[in-house]
Amino acid sequence: MLHQAIQNLHLVITTREDPGLPLAHLRVKNQLTEIRAADLRFSPEEAVEYFTKVMSIHLSEKQVNLLGQRTEGWIAGLQLAALSLKDSRDPELSINAFRGTHRHVLDYLLEEVLNGQTEEVRSFLRRTSILEQLSSPLCEAVSGQKNSQQLLRYLERSNLFLVPLDDHRTWYRYHALFAGKSW
Repeated sequence: MLHQAIQNLHLVITTREDPGLPLAHLRVKNQLTEIRAADLRFSPEEAVEYFTKVMSIHLSEKQVNLLGQRTEGWIAGLQLAALSLKDSRDPELSINAFRGTHRHVLDYLLEEVLNGQTEEVRSFLRRTSILEQLSSPLCEAVSGQKNSQQLLRYLERSNLFLVPLDDHRTWYRYHALFAGKSW
């Protein structure tokens, strides 16, 4: 259908997952502009501005950098950190303790991510979240699931906290807030 569109048509699609379009073909023809998770990460300067101007929370550069590292600049993670800081009696302690095991983060991951997945995917995530780096053979050894490569591809396409470490789809890691969980 897109190949029959008028010449000046510009189509904007927003989605967490890769749409069912010939993306490789569109890339080759320079007819595709992609904005991925890495492009949406907040820089340290943007995180300072967010905490100060939007959330009215004043943090040191060191505190913002720590939260930026733990959330990898993910705005939902920064929002969850800000909410925990607003409820906190000891902001320093809250910042030092803010990780993927924080109740707000766990609730989000369970409600927004895991509950929408099949048992096969949840099982795979549960078993492989302990790994610092993931590859298909390593995931198969840890999870016992022989379709690990397909599951890794699914997680990547679905933008489910999987970060590619190479351009060959061999090695991955989980987002810092997702890694190391025992769901």
